[in-house]
Amino acid sequence: MIADRFAARSPRLMGVLFAIGAYFMFSWQDAAVKWLATSYAVPQLLFMRSITIVVLCLAIGRRPLLTQAIASRRKPALLFRGLVILAAWLCYYSASRRLQLAEMVTIYFAAPLIITVLSVFLLHEHVRWQRWAGTLLGFAGVIVACAPGGGVGLSWPVLLVLLAALLWGYSNILVRQISQSETTIVQMLFSNGVYVAASALSLPWVWETPGWTAVLLMTGVGLAGAAGQYLLFEGFRLAAASLIAPFEYSSLIWAFILSYLVWGDIPRPGVFLGAGLIAVSGLLIVLGEWWTDRAMAGQLSARSSQGK
Repeated sequence: MIADRFAARSPRLMGVLFAIGAYFMFSWQDAAVKWLATSYAVPQLLFMRSITIVVLCLAIGRRPLLTQAIASRRKPALLFRGLVILAAWLCYYSASRRLQLAEMVTIYFAAPLIITVLSVFLLHEHVRWQRWAGTLLGFAGVIVACAPGGGVGLSWPVLLVLLAALLWGYSNILVRQISQSETTIVQMLFSNGVYVAASALSLPWVWETPGWTAVLLMTGVGLAGAAGQYLLFEGFRLAAASLIAPFEYSSLIWAFILSYLVWGDIPRPGVFLGAGLIAVSGLLIVLGEWWTDRAMAGQLSARSSQGK
């Protein structure tokens, strides 16, 4: 495949492209969930989404996937990651009742910065100055784009969103660690199995029988979630967590585009400025990585010439 050949030649760039695609799919998923959440409880949406992904994984992997999952030596780590991200979602949605969307998005987008910091301590990655600069610039772009009201303070909802960002960042670090020994589809099967089991417990109290349109949209949510998870896991397998983290900010751009297409929301001028900062942050990182790789290749070539 062309993608495989490209990944072999430029794994980090391919990892970045996978991550950007993943965050687009997650933005589409969030837009669909926002549409459905007015009529259906979040646990029911999570159940429908996750069961779709589990069925899809089993349809693709079949018996070899089950054999691989049963034989996995990383089952505790896989289950633990599923619980971590489940806790992140519970914290995030619990805070949504008390905070404005702009405030929540701004606070939650501390996650890429958290991932960058955790990658240094937990993965022992060497984070170049370009990545630090890109991460901080992207976060500044999010603040400008969302323009939250001042004086939010450290209330319990704010702390819950910060905790969700921390848990999400940590779950991505776990993906990077687990990806060294487990395939992407095994990770997807375990994570979504946890979501199915947890959300199913509340179904007797929250279930609302959906119409065919809602069923199709819920299935679409599951397919988008599956595509997003696959691309994100592959991205973390190919590239360092600190390199991919700033590109999570791209989901804000997708979210504004989908908001306009679906609900007709017209972004404010500050949104365009923030999106520009986010784009510059990603470009700064990509150019920095390209320049560093070119310099290293030049040094290796020079050493090889001297050796001759």
